[in-house]
This record gives sequence, structure tokens and C-alpha cells, in this order.
Amino acid sequence: MTELRRRMIQDLQLHGYSEKTQQCYVGAVKNLSAYFRRPPDQLGEEELRQYFLHLINVRQAARSTVTQHLSGIKFFFETTLNRPFPVLGLVRPSKRVKLPVVLAREEVRTLLGLIRHPVARMVLTLIYACGLRLSEGCLVRIEDIDAARMLLWVRNGKGGKDRSVPLPGQVLCRLRTYWSERRPPGPWLFTTARSGAPVSLSLPQKAFRAALQQSPIKKKASVHTLRHSYATHLLESGVNLCVIQALLGHASPSTTTIYIHLTQPVLDNLSGSINQLMDEL
Repeated sequence: MTELRRRMIQDLQLHGYSEKTQQCYVGAVKNLSAYFRRPPDQLGEEELRQYFLHLINVRQAARSTVTQHLSGIKFFFETTLNRPFPVLGLVRPSKRVKLPVVLAREEVRTLLGLIRHPVARMVLTLIYACGLRLSEGCLVRIEDIDAARMLLWVRNGKGGKDRSVPLPGQVLCRLRTYWSERRPPGPWLFTTARSGAPVSLSLPQKAFRAALQQSPIKKKASVHTLRHSYATHLLESGVNLCVIQALLGHASPSTTTIYIHLTQPVLDNLSGSINQLMDEL
């Protein structure tokens, strides 16, 4: 590790950034350096301008990708090097509101039923049943399960926040069966080796993709689709939007309101209204 990278990581740690954010920011600077094949501290404002134009116009990178690179590179130059550049204030990736893919309840049952790996199946079941992110599902500790209160504690979620979510009784029974059969050796509930290390994120991802290919479902779904489906199904069942926001760990209610557009009652009402308009033509 170079001294410059070590210094940036230390600066990120002092600012309280999570390990995942540290990796993303350092990776953004590494990509910048690789593009010009020069150390990042030898680059100037014109190179930064060229790089972001390349990301936006040539690579046509997603808004999230551009934003991530901007945040990491801006932190490196302005904080670690103390060299602010005006061009970093000009970069504004275009905003696009994209509706997430949602699976019907029967589609969720179909996919989970096709997964044979016991660890992957239990992780994915818990992700849907509790509305978890992939990393949150893989990093559940045995002590996070509050069986007496039927709760699952999500520790150190996005933004370093803790939250609790209801744990359905059926899922708790499955977790008890899973634990009695596998007896994980360490604090982590989901492990794949005797070392007791937590399961890798790739295991449930690969299992989900394989199940999707085997199924008749043609939607472009991913593991995160289970979380979107959880929120949408709760909303369809009449759960208050503010409650869903808390369950998902969203900082802003605007992030949660996107699910209003995806609920079946809303779609059915729209379809009925449109059909009525057509009948009147």
C-alpha cells in the first residue's frame, strides 16, 4: 500500500466513513489513476475534466457510478491533498427516477422453492421476510434474533444505523431448524466453512440468478428485488408508509414513496380508469 493511499484511508476513518465507503472512495481514485496511468497526485484539473466527460459521454456510466467517483475523487483532492478544483463543483450527473422491479408473492415463492443450497435459501428467505439488504442478510449474528419479542435486529446497516424488524413466526421456526441442523460454530448465523466466517455475498446472488433462470419469470430481478417486493407487499396489505420507511431503514420518506407507484391496488385503479376512458371514446 502506498503512503498516499494509507493517508487517504486514515482521513476517511477520521471522518467516520464505513469500511464499505472507504473501499468505494479508494477504488474511485484507483480507477482515475489507472485511466491516465499516472499517480493521482500528479493529475490536475484538466485531467479531472476529461475523466468525468469520459464517464458521462463515453462510458455512459450510471448516475450512481458517477456520483460515487465524484465523491471519492473530491474527498481525495480536497481533503487528503488539500487541492480543491472548481471542476469538481461542476459535475452534476443527470438524475433519473427508475422504478424498481417487483415480484408477485407467487413469484417469490417460486424462486425460493427452486433454491436447493440450504444456506442460500435461508439467507434469501430472511431477506424477503424482513426486507433486508444483501449484506444485512449475510451478516446476521445469532444474538441478533430476539425470539421472545419476535424481532430481528439489523446491526450497523446502511449509514451505520441499527434497526429492528418483525420476525415472522414461520421464519423463526425455519431458522431454528436450520440452526439445529448446521450448528454454526461462531457468532455468525450463516457460514459456509468450519472457520465460522460469514457467508460471502456471492453465494445467495448466484443461487438467486440460477433460480431465476430455471423459473418461467422473465423479470430482470436480483436479490435486492426481494427487498423491493417486501416493501410493496406490505404497502398493499395496508401498512403505513412511515412504518415501512422505518422497517427499511430509509433516511428520507421520499425514498419509500416510490413503492406507491408499484402496488397492485394502484395499478388496478389506473387500469380501471384507463379502460373507462377508452370506453367513452
